[in-house]
Amino acid sequence: MPIFTYSAAKQNGEIVNGEKEAENEKTLAKTLKEESLFLLDAKEKKPFSLSAFNVAMNLNEITSRFLPISLVERMFFARNLAVMISAGLSLTRAMDALIQESANPKFKKILSEVNESVAEGKSFADSLRVHEKVFSAIFINMVAAGEASGKLTLVLKLLSNQMKKDYDLRKRVTGAMMYPAIIMMALMVIGTLMMMYVVPSLTAVIKDLGVELPLSTRVIIFTSEIIANYILWVLAAFIFWVFLLWRALKTRIGKKIFDRVVIRLPIFGELIIKFNTARFCRTLAYLITSGVPIVRSLEITGSVLGNSLFQNAVNGAAQDIQKGKQLSVLLSAYPRIFHPIVLQMMSVGEETGKTSDMMLRLALFFEEDVTNTTKNLSTIIEPILMIVIGTAVGFFAVSMLQPIYSSLGNIGA
Repeated sequence: MPIFTYSAAKQNGEIVNGEKEAENEKTLAKTLKEESLFLLDAKEKKPFSLSAFNVAMNLNEITSRFLPISLVERMFFARNLAVMISAGLSLTRAMDALIQESANPKFKKILSEVNESVAEGKSFADSLRVHEKVFSAIFINMVAAGEASGKLTLVLKLLSNQMKKDYDLRKRVTGAMMYPAIIMMALMVIGTLMMMYVVPSLTAVIKDLGVELPLSTRVIIFTSEIIANYILWVLAAFIFWVFLLWRALKTRIGKKIFDRVVIRLPIFGELIIKFNTARFCRTLAYLITSGVPIVRSLEITGSVLGNSLFQNAVNGAAQDIQKGKQLSVLLSAYPRIFHPIVLQMMSVGEETGKTSDMMLRLALFFEEDVTNTTKNLSTIIEPILMIVIGTAVGFFAVSMLQPIYSSLGNIGA
C-alpha cells in the first residue's frame, strides 16, 4: 500500500504534517476526517535520493523566480482556502497556513503581501487586485462578488472547479495537437537530412547518365544544393520567418486573420470552436452564479477566451445587452462560431430565469464532446498523416528514379 505525505488543518487552524498509508488520496482524506483533520495536500512518497532532491530544490528555487504562477498553484490555493474557511478559520489565519505550505517562493511572497493588506483592513478582492497579473480578472471579480454576497466559500469552490476544468480542457487540446506537430517536425528533420546527404549522392549518378532531367528532379536537386551549401542561411531564414509570424500573431489584425484561418481547418477548427464554447459557457455560468452583473460578466468572459472571433462576439454582446436585447439574440449574429444548440438553450434559460443553469449544462456537454474528440483524434489523423508521408516519399522516389529508368530504357533501345 502506498505511503502519502500530507498536510492537514485542525479545527483551530493549526497545520499538521505527517505520513500515512492509504489506498489513494480519497481514502486518506476520509481517514483524516475521522481524526477531525481537513486534508490540504497529499503526495505519494517516492524513494529518496539526496543528490536528486538537492538538484530539484535548487532548480525549483531558480526557475520559480522567472516563471509565472501556474494555474495548478492558483487552483490549489482557491480549493484549500475554501476548505479552511468553511472549517471556521478566519481569512487571515487560513492565509497564514497556506503561506507556510506554499513551496513556490514567488507565490509565497505574493500571498504574504495579500494577507498583510487584508490584515490592514482592505477587502480580499482589493488586496488581490494589486496582483492582477497573477490573479486574473475573473478570479478577482468573483471574489469581490462573493465578499459582497457573503458567499466567499462557494465562490472559491467555483473558482477552483473552473480552473480545474480549464486546465483539463487545455491539456486535452494541447495533447491532441502534439501528435501531428511531432510527426511533421520529424518529417522536416528527415527531409532535411536526406537533402543534405542522400540526394547529392544520387545527383552525381544521375548527372553521369547524361539524360534530360524532368522538372520534379531538377527542383529536388536545386533544393538539395541550397540546403547542403547554405544550411546556416536556411536556418537563419527559417528562424527569421518564424519570428515574423510570432510578431504578426501579437498584432490585432494578425491574430484575427490567424483565428479565422484556424476555425476553418478540417478537424481542428471544430475542436477549437467546441473548446472556446465550453470555456465561454462555464466562465459565464460561474460569474452569474457568483453575483457578478451580466455586463461585467460578459466583459470578463470575453477577456479569457483565446479566439479573437469569440472575443469580438462576446465583447459586442456586452455593449449591446445594455439596450435591453437578449444575449441569445445578440450571439445569433455569429452562427459560424455559436452552435444552434447554444443559442436555443440560452434562449430557454433567459425565458425561465435559469441562464446560469443552462450555461453550465452546455459547458458540460461541450467539455465531454472535446474529451471524446481528442480521444479519437489520433485515429482520425493517422490515415491523413500516412497519406501525406506516402505522397512525399512517392514524389521523392519517382523524381530521383525516373532518370535512371529512362537511361536504362535508352540502353535497351
